[in-house]
Amino acid sequence: MQAEPLIPDDFAAAIGVSRETLARLKAYVALLEEWNARHNLVSATSLAEVWRRHVWDSAQLSALIPAGARSLVDLGSGAGFPGLVLAAMARERPGFRTVLYESIGKKCRFLEAAAARMELSVEVRNGRMEEAAPEPFDVVTARACAPLVKLLGYAQAFQGPETVNLFLKGQSVEVELTEAHKSWRMKLARHESRTDPSGVILEIRELRHAGVVRSR
Repeated sequence: MQAEPLIPDDFAAAIGVSRETLARLKAYVALLEEWNARHNLVSATSLAEVWRRHVWDSAQLSALIPAGARSLVDLGSGAGFPGLVLAAMARERPGFRTVLYESIGKKCRFLEAAAARMELSVEVRNGRMEEAAPEPFDVVTARACAPLVKLLGYAQAFQGPETVNLFLKGQSVEVELTEAHKSWRMKLARHESRTDPSGVILEIRELRHAGVVRSR
């Protein structure tokens, strides 16, 4: 039997967000529904379950962001999941900085419009991640961006000594990990998704190419 669609108040109770944050997320969803009719930012099927499939799926990463983190980069941000959701949830952290990378112009315009509607200060970069200049961030996130071995290549430019990478992955995660371990070394933890029985969150630290020796 299919579960009833998640409503905003149930999402807020499940994830523990303030009324102010919930209001920002409602404004985000309303704008997404408006733009999606013209630009197909997410599938119509998933939009019908937007609070579970997109908002809660993104928001669950917040619990894994270190308390001392002050910067986050979202790779292949698309319609803003998880980057914009996490930016809304981190708004109460003083000085928290969020950067969204997206290569498609119309999606960048949506991200800018959504951030403005949500009254969030985020930086939207319209460019290719593989061309990014090295710049360390405390947190790197991605959702439905690329196969893991390619995603790690993108993420490498954003690594610092204490960077934590949080990647939402689906049922092909074991195959992707097997391939990634051929060329990458990492400290890996897995967390079950709260929204998708076949989903997993990969928490990756100390990312480096295989054969690269870390200095002590």
